[in-house]
Amino acid sequence: MATTLPAVAAPGQPLASSTSYLPGPGTSLFANSIVSTIAGAVNTLPTTPLPTITVRRSPLSATSASTSVLPTVQSTVLARVTRINPRQATVSIFCVGDIPLNDEFQGIIRAQDVRATEKDKVKIFDSFRPGDIVRALVISLGDQSNYYLSTAQNSLGVVMAYSEVGDLMHPLSWRQMASTRTGVVEERKVAKPI
Repeated sequence: MATTLPAVAAPGQPLASSTSYLPGPGTSLFANSIVSTIAGAVNTLPTTPLPTITVRRSPLSATSASTSVLPTVQSTVLARVTRINPRQATVSIFCVGDIPLNDEFQGIIRAQDVRATEKDKVKIFDSFRPGDIVRALVISLGDQSNYYLSTAQNSLGVVMAYSEVGDLMHPLSWRQMASTRTGVVEERKVAKPI
């Protein structure tokens, strides 16, 4: 049974079942599924006994470079958390929609933009940690150096995270993720899987 593979993958995106393919560079095995660990183009290699899925970052071609993609208001983006403080999380945007970017853009997720309810009770440190991969919505082009982002929808938030000791984590609820190795639970604003 052939599985239709996406042309481009985002980090944490399930690609195929491990019964149909083998994981290659840029992918990992999680719960009998092969998931992407980086943003890039999806390829298959003819290997035995099963074909191998790889995800590779590739530079933009000459034709697509002339029409470079920029985040716009209402764009869904993937970003990596780089810094946090009590008022905001600073992120580096590396993917707009399904299109990986050659240049990263800086964005900010303010405490009031983390969730739609109980905005005054939000603690940034309980929502994000440096290194987390976040799906967010561009709500404003902001100032000259930052885009303003929001995770105030169920489908937005942390999509991929590592624990304090470096273990990959999986979601338990919209507020918690657990280590795949030790089961230790940490607080995050988790995105609903799509």
